[in-house]
Amino acid sequence: MKILGIEKVVGKSEVTDYSKNPHSLSFQPYQDNGGTTIGIAGPDFAVIASDTRLTSGGYDILSRNVPKVFQLSEKSVLGSCGCWCDVLTFVRVMESKMKNYSYTHGKDLGTPALAQLISNSLYQRRFLPYYIHNVLAGLDENGQGCIYTYDPVGCIEKVTMSCSGASMELIQPILDNIIDKKNMTNATKKDLTIDESVNLIHDCFVSATERQISTGDGIIFKIITKDGIETKSVGLRRD
Repeated sequence: MKILGIEKVVGKSEVTDYSKNPHSLSFQPYQDNGGTTIGIAGPDFAVIASDTRLTSGGYDILSRNVPKVFQLSEKSVLGSCGCWCDVLTFVRVMESKMKNYSYTHGKDLGTPALAQLISNSLYQRRFLPYYIHNVLAGLDENGQGCIYTYDPVGCIEKVTMSCSGASMELIQPILDNIIDKKNMTNATKKDLTIDESVNLIHDCFVSATERQISTGDGIIFKIITKDGIETKSVGLRRD
């Protein structure tokens, strides 16, 4: 490199490293604030739960008491985690749409229809997606439990159980093994009871908090039956 006709060798330390420049022109609108949600559907119930830890995406804990399950109707509960500002925004959008439907038609939107509405709402933002992981739990028109899972741009799938969020890689294989009996020969599937579902979810969270720093502090359960929605809470390790 020449400066005023004088040859100068540029050292490595003099080359600008834009990755370390806090004023660089990169656009990073997302932050993963952690959290995990689990949903299990039964013949006449659905259980959905989340942990209560909110992190900065690293080792900093912003709050120990932030549930990530939101009741949208008398028979539907949404579990959502990821970028917390996107979670709050999306929940407000869905609550507004649910209220508009109730005022117009005089009744709540059913869980299958709500599942499709969530999918459409996510797809509308596909060019700048909500950075969130959603699980919808509820009862269908026949009173049977149902779980819907999504990707960030609205791809939807109806399942009997699902886990999303920071501990998905740890918990989903457990659910596949115990509930769906996947890749198991001569295994017989059976429906879990409410107590068995709650205990399984609790065990999954206890195991995950030993290995995932973004999950912990407590569990909030939402148990959905024909009689309404019951809320339970259980503590987890806080370190």
